[in-house]
Amino acid sequence: MATDDFEFDTRAIRAGTARTPFNEHSEALFLTSSFVFDSAAQAAARFAGSEEGFVYSRFSNPTVRMFEQRLASLEGGEDCLATSSGMAAILATCLATLRAGDHVLCAANVFGATVQLFSGVLARFGIETTFVTATDPSAWRAASTPKTKLLFCETPSNPLMEVVDLQAFAAAGKAVGALTVVDNCFCTPALQRPLEFGVDLVIHSATKYLDGQGRVLGGAIVGRRELIRDAVLPVLRTTGPSLSPFNAWVALKGLETLGLRMRAQSDAALALARWLTARPEVERVCFPGLESHPQYALAQRQQSGPGTVVSFEVRGDSPSERRARAWRVIDAVKLMSITANLGDTRTTITHPATTTHGRLSAEARERAGIGEGLIRIAVGLEAIEDLTRDLTQALAT
Repeated sequence: MATDDFEFDTRAIRAGTARTPFNEHSEALFLTSSFVFDSAAQAAARFAGSEEGFVYSRFSNPTVRMFEQRLASLEGGEDCLATSSGMAAILATCLATLRAGDHVLCAANVFGATVQLFSGVLARFGIETTFVTATDPSAWRAASTPKTKLLFCETPSNPLMEVVDLQAFAAAGKAVGALTVVDNCFCTPALQRPLEFGVDLVIHSATKYLDGQGRVLGGAIVGRRELIRDAVLPVLRTTGPSLSPFNAWVALKGLETLGLRMRAQSDAALALARWLTARPEVERVCFPGLESHPQYALAQRQQSGPGTVVSFEVRGDSPSERRARAWRVIDAVKLMSITANLGDTRTTITHPATTTHGRLSAEARERAGIGEGLIRIAVGLEAIEDLTRDLTQALAT
């Protein structure tokens, strides 16, 4: 049977596996910078691309390739290229598809480093970015220009868990002749597959749920083979933001339990979100699994689970008071880890306004709805009873 005929959880374990003549059961880790050729002619053929085979681990390595093929299978994509981090994946995509004078439409509510990349780094090279309200399907077309070449969004977004209509997003890109790119970090293919809605490319920070235990950095780009191979690969081969074989091996093993973890952590996150809505210290809870979420119905249609990240705002009469209260809650937790990373089996907690989005101006954070009282929790695999007990004593401060 072809691997792609299997169910998701089976492909998460079996897809992409390539055994050596030693016939090892677990995937092999190839810690080598280069590969030996049988002859000068073979070396020339492989460098020219006329013969398949591995050349140099900056752009071709067996362990990395197994990770790429497995993730492509899970996302339903034709091909995948791995990078050193999620931000490297976004940068490589931009370098491969944009040039000076081009215009980008980006969702306003995205990860802080993504905002900095588009508004700061790429702007220095003559690429203009307009930030739009991603939850308004008409905003994408309204903000487009004849120079618009790329549309970018996260869904759900970081940290307010806004959900973008993927079908409308893909249609907007096609209408203006632009590529559509979705950061699928928060849902992973276990809960959402943007390519099925017509999106061109999917971005991942493998650092998060794909690894699943906070061990290594990594990123990936998934999509159509000609786009991946003809546009993105030359950039990665030349610039070198490659995923190390060791990190690829760790993430490859992480994929084996991706479906199990995402389902269990999503269930726990929903329980925690419902618990938070009843707390008098909490002003609002942002979680697409709650019926009160503005895009609840949309999330039900295009996601098979609500995700594992819950954000909430503590009450306060002023921004400074809300920040002080949020910090007191964070400082008081005893079980959760105070860190800006997410996607771990260990529950993490952070204050987005001063960490993940701290480099944005106060005005930019206000436009994005990231207030001083906002706390983001990425729910892990601990018992929900222990998490609520931890938050009970922390909120009491």
